[in-house]
Order: sequence, then structure tokens, then C-alpha cells
Amino acid sequence: MQENHLFEYAVIRIVPQVEREEFLNTGVILYCAGQNFLKAIIVLDTNRIQVFCPKLDIAELAEYTNAFVAICQGGNKGGAIGNLILPERFRWLTARRSTVLQTSMVHPGFCADPDKMLRKLFSELVSCETLLVVKNDR
Repeated sequence: MQENHLFEYAVIRIVPQVEREEFLNTGVILYCAGQNFLKAIIVLDTNRIQVFCPKLDIAELAEYTNAFVAICQGGNKGGAIGNLILPERFRWLTARRSTVLQTSMVHPGFCADPDKMLRKLFSELVSCETLLVVKNDR
């Protein structure tokens, strides 16, 4: 039997007009210290985004989400933040901010397989049909 590990996750949201406090769920980030795991799955549903906020630049948004994923992966592609240790990268990515790409509050849980849990949370919290996929796979 596999041991359960504490994990933390947040929903990644697109917030085109911060002052309106409206958002679209677009991904999930999950951190599990016990498994040395930090990963995000982000999907840009271009049709939904264009209906929700036609003025939003999809190419620019894709750059932001690519940077988010690069920071999760770590290393020089993630810039200075990408070179921090896993918990610091997770805390930086999930810090409260007033930008187009935000995260929800951080939520805890327990799981045996953080990658499987990430995919489960993604399927439950983000629904998409027409997709431009921006995700990282090991």
C-alpha cells in the first residue's frame, strides 16, 4: 500500500479585468514536498477566453502561462524564480497578486500519487473543449 503525502494545490485563473473580480479557471498547480513534486497543468480555451474578454491578447496570455510552467519545472528557463527551491517557487507562484493570471487560495489534501491527483483536480476544476494546451509533462 502506498503512503499518503500532504499536498497543496491552487486553481490557476484568468482574470481579464481585476476590478470586476470575474475569472475563468484555466489550470491547476500542485506541490507535494514529500514527493519533491511541483507541477502545473494549464489549458487555454481560446473560444471561452474570447467570449469572456474579446480584448485579451491570447499570445501574451500563452507567454504568461509558459513562464508559469517554466518556473514549476525549475532551472534557468524559469528565470531567477525558477532557480529557487520547490517550496519557494510554489509560494511565489501562488502569492496574491492583481494580474491577468492569478491563483486561488491554496488548499491542502493527502494523496499517494501527486501526478494522478493533479490530473484529477484538473479534470474536476477546469472544463475545456477547444484547447491550446500549455502544460508540462515529465
